[in-house]
Amino acid sequence: MKRLSFIPFVLLTALLFACSVEKDYVIKIQTKHGDMYAVLFDQTPKHKQNFIDLAEAGRFDSTEFHRIIKDFMIQGGDVFTKEKLPPDTWPTVEAEIVPGLIHKKGMIAAARMGDNVNPEKRSSGSQFYIIQGKTYAPDELVTDMELLSETYFKYIQLGSNVALKEEYARLYQSQQFDSLTQRMLSEKANLEAFYNLDLEIPMTPEQIQTYTTIGGAPHLDGEYTVFGEVIKGLDVMEKIAKVPTGERSKPLEPIFMIVTVELISKSKITKEFGYVY
Repeated sequence: MKRLSFIPFVLLTALLFACSVEKDYVIKIQTKHGDMYAVLFDQTPKHKQNFIDLAEAGRFDSTEFHRIIKDFMIQGGDVFTKEKLPPDTWPTVEAEIVPGLIHKKGMIAAARMGDNVNPEKRSSGSQFYIIQGKTYAPDELVTDMELLSETYFKYIQLGSNVALKEEYARLYQSQQFDSLTQRMLSEKANLEAFYNLDLEIPMTPEQIQTYTTIGGAPHLDGEYTVFGEVIKGLDVMEKIAKVPTGERSKPLEPIFMIVTVELISKSKITKEFGYVY
């Protein structure tokens, strides 16, 4: 009897020990504005391994955050331009677009070429971006705002809607864009009925909860591979997002990076960074 009860205990102990020593990579991105720390997702193994390989080889070092759009994202890691490789030789990574990995603030995703030349949505072999985004009101989040704007503009051209057209012009000229957005949203049901169309965007409960509280860039979901998350240093991302930019959203002063990786236990990652697997 003692031996039979002892075996499960040994197995349980071994299992608990194995879990305690399970390890993962922590990514450190050093910049003049401070350091960011991130983990990469096992659900996107090709992107995870590609990023680790580049970082361990030091190939990210001295690349820049070369494209910054406030309230959207910061983009960098252009290894192949730094190395002067011909663009037609730049490697790509197979898309790993995973349901549930959404463009929440702080997520890391892979840049890519547009659908017209890249219908498979293959990722850049080096460039990545970190999402800043913004928070959304629930009605704005679940509405196709581009289609709403187009439909509303067409609607106010009708002779019976002169007052709406004048209001639109007044709000636009005074740059009261938030008020203009709310005015268009207030006509959403009328527009759907008048033109017999659906202006709703399907959203999961997770997306609605995330984008109305934490924020992000929901319009990118399902289009780009999300493969990691910043677990410390979001304030650094915020600082970088505020820097002055010029042509093509390039910072007026370079923001170089050094990227390193460290393999440490998951329990230590949870303890030091608060990240729960």
